[in-house]
Amino acid sequence: MEHPKTYASLEIPYQERTIFLEGPVPSDRLEGYEFHEDLTSFRPVKEQKEAILEIADLPEGRINIIRDGNMVVGYVTFHYPDPLERWSEGGLENLIELGAIEIAPDYRRIGAGKKILALSTQDPFMENYIVITTEYYWHWDLKGSGLDVWEYRKMMEKMMNAGGLYWFATDDPEISSHPANCLMARIGKHIKPETIQEFDQLRFQNRFMY
Repeated sequence: MEHPKTYASLEIPYQERTIFLEGPVPSDRLEGYEFHEDLTSFRPVKEQKEAILEIADLPEGRINIIRDGNMVVGYVTFHYPDPLERWSEGGLENLIELGAIEIAPDYRRIGAGKKILALSTQDPFMENYIVITTEYYWHWDLKGSGLDVWEYRKMMEKMMNAGGLYWFATDDPEISSHPANCLMARIGKHIKPETIQEFDQLRFQNRFMY
């Protein structure tokens, strides 16, 4: 399966300057950018940049960023699910994962998360994918945000809704391990009914809960 990528960009005001939302951005451009020191939700900044460069080089990989000058202050990643996760078991070529979204705290107040997700799904080829994201409360910045786990969950749902992702039930053990965890997905307009059925079988593998 080929994975065409159509570049898109958006300018939004921030304080007394303009910041840029853009992508998918190739690795050779990303390499020349600095990454904000607070982008540490998943791993140290240097290691996270290296991981993002690797994703950008994947055939299906997409990196969309929020950029303030030469500094990446936020990003969202899309790629195939980890081979060790159930979401890769069906071998669905048109199922990709929104693997991570992270925004430096100073830039969250302007709704940049919702805007970058909306921009990410403007590419017409995204209608050929089922896009999933798995939300786990232990990745959330509860301390920095001052929100409790349910307030943060509500905020994450609203942000994902801006990209067309909505809650889907599943019996996945890791998601089911805490009631705040959830699976969200966006079904592209060109997804066939039989592919949706395969996705349903991935969501529910315990036949007594199906």
